[in-house]
Amino acid sequence: MGRFLVRGGRRFSMRGLLYGTAFAATFVLGATLLAKAAEPAVVIPPPAVDAAVPAGGGLQTIVLAGGCFWGVQGVFEHTKGVVQAVSGYSGGSKETAHYEMVGTERTGHAESVQITYDPKRISYGKILQIYFSVAHNPTELNYQGPDSGPSYRSAIFYANNGQKRIAEAYIAQLDKAHVFPATIVTKLEAFTGFYPAENYHQDFLVLHPDYPYIVFNDLPKVENLKRLFPDYYRNTPVTVMAASKPTQ
Repeated sequence: MGRFLVRGGRRFSMRGLLYGTAFAATFVLGATLLAKAAEPAVVIPPPAVDAAVPAGGGLQTIVLAGGCFWGVQGVFEHTKGVVQAVSGYSGGSKETAHYEMVGTERTGHAESVQITYDPKRISYGKILQIYFSVAHNPTELNYQGPDSGPSYRSAIFYANNGQKRIAEAYIAQLDKAHVFPATIVTKLEAFTGFYPAENYHQDFLVLHPDYPYIVFNDLPKVENLKRLFPDYYRNTPVTVMAASKPTQ
């Protein structure tokens, strides 16, 4: 396909991706063992302030950024109550919402995931708890794991004042409790638009579980979700690919 995926200052060609399973097989066992310690989760309390279930029902959305969107998307595709999790870009304009341009770190975008969820099955606060606990490290400024730059920042793109208020209160609660070894640096940014990423980025963790980057950095996050939030873990993920299939 000729494209290159930039991760942690290294380039991964799509050709390498296609053959990733083959070359990864020789060290996947060792990689898996190392991956178990690659992304330690932090046990944190649920938010003291949460959103009430809307009287009229209906689905809700929130856009979260926390490093490479492959892992964040993978976590929430395995979360019960989430209807869809789409990888994309927020914080910049539509015209520059393209992988190669975002990678220049000049567009203002963050790699983000738009999460659509059923508030009757999972609350906004619970999504934030999973986000802070297992999906990423909220104390790292402009980097996550091997990836660095503003496009990998920790950010909540709030859709309304209610989302902003709950997120602010939760960050203050967690900082006061000193559950992390450093202060939370997650930015609260007003939502101005979300632009889905290229098709080859969607469902990346689900489609390429043997890809070395996924093995080292992202599969541990899904395992942490299963371990720390068993009531919200689902083994069969909800995927963008499945949602895009026409109904018969």
